[in-house]
Amino acid sequence: MQVIDLLRPGFADIDWSKPWFAQFAARGERWQQAALTSYAALLAEMNADAADMRQTTGRGQRLAFIAQDDLPAGAAYEAHIAATGGVPTRHNLHDFFNGSMWFAFPRIKAALNTRQSSAIDVFGVGPTRGGVRDTLTLFDENALLFACADPALSSALRGFDWQTLLVARRDAWGTSCEVRCFGHALLEKLIVPFKACTGHAWIVDVPPAYFGWDAPTRDAWLDESVSTALLNTEALTSRLFAPLPVLGIPGWWPENESPAFYDDVSVFRTGRRAR
Repeated sequence: MQVIDLLRPGFADIDWSKPWFAQFAARGERWQQAALTSYAALLAEMNADAADMRQTTGRGQRLAFIAQDDLPAGAAYEAHIAATGGVPTRHNLHDFFNGSMWFAFPRIKAALNTRQSSAIDVFGVGPTRGGVRDTLTLFDENALLFACADPALSSALRGFDWQTLLVARRDAWGTSCEVRCFGHALLEKLIVPFKACTGHAWIVDVPPAYFGWDAPTRDAWLDESVSTALLNTEALTSRLFAPLPVLGIPGWWPENESPAFYDDVSVFRTGRRAR
């Protein structure tokens, strides 16, 4: 077990030049140095940023990060966050990226917490989460935000039409569509990228003007739009997502410059919608 722990990726293995991490690099590099110092240093850095930002959780409580051991016995994670503002945080990559999302997309995180804690109020915490909570968890853990101003590209994604989306219309990336990573488990997996690594894309229709805005303005627009959708969509199901292999995103992986990269049907599948 000790050998396995030594081989497991850690904070030092985050490569901020990778496109899926680059969007969080400004804050992330500072947190990374704190995490490499100690657990206490990481929590202190996260809480200093939370105090400056004055972010709140799902029920208006001021955001803070607490040690995992400070979560009371028997308390539900999401319910505790909603009631107290304190996000239980372990000294690991998974919770590091989870904390990052509270700053990158604060409204989305608060909306997820609102819906999760409300469902717990109604149904309690049982052996299964139920359909809505499962979908919220899937979003939180593995979502990609697919911002798109061209319905034909959204249709290609939904229809598993990889040749249109990723080859024939490759020049549309950055001008008519783009992706933001959101899921913290997905980011953790991308520490060691592999071809089959797949995110659950949440399609966001954006105006054409979106692609003329700077990155902070785009992120704020996505944050507002997606959080509103999460709060107001009653029938949340996994069918709302579209699978998207992350290393297939144009510009995100050198090997996908060759069209043959997309011939691997074990990764770029035809899918149920195409059938």
